[in-house]
Amino acid sequence: MQTTTLSFANLHNHGELFANMLRARRELFIVHNKWNLPEAMGMEYDQYDTPASRWVVVHDEFGRVLAGNRLTPTTTKCGIYTYMIRDAQRGLLDTIPSTLLYDEAPVAEHIWESSRLFVSHDVPAALRRKVHAQLVRDLGAAAREVGATQCLTLLNANWPRWCDRVGVKMAAQGPVMTIDGVENQVVMMDFSANLH
Repeated sequence: MQTTTLSFANLHNHGELFANMLRARRELFIVHNKWNLPEAMGMEYDQYDTPASRWVVVHDEFGRVLAGNRLTPTTTKCGIYTYMIRDAQRGLLDTIPSTLLYDEAPVAEHIWESSRLFVSHDVPAALRRKVHAQLVRDLGAAAREVGATQCLTLLNANWPRWCDRVGVKMAAQGPVMTIDGVENQVVMMDFSANLH
């Protein structure tokens, strides 16, 4: 099991890994979870998959995607869009309530958004914790590499059960909300203590 952080600058060095990650996202979010999301050529994508973002991908030696995540700077802007959590708060997304945060969504160089965090549904139960822990650990390393000490993310509201296990301090930034029948909450992940 290995992790690769992809960007538009290095996609060409990693063969099908980016496409495989988008295929894995489609399999989980569209096929398995039945979310109504954009797709093309068997891949899920949205307006936040831009050159400003990075993608942290846990995979095996054959390129099979086990887990993934997208990092987007909170300072980015493309047309009317910025980042998913802020755009939801601004009422631009009809699938996420605008009341998802207690305060105004941050815009700061040291805060990036973590979105589309997933572990592939076909990862065996015995490996899921290990894969998830590696994803979160390497997400922190990728965030620090781009100068971020914190990541804002929309997670399943069960995050208090596992945050200590992956060694990341997290704090709620909004109320628990039901989205597509699942309780979710915006959380700030603090990677500042992990700086070396």
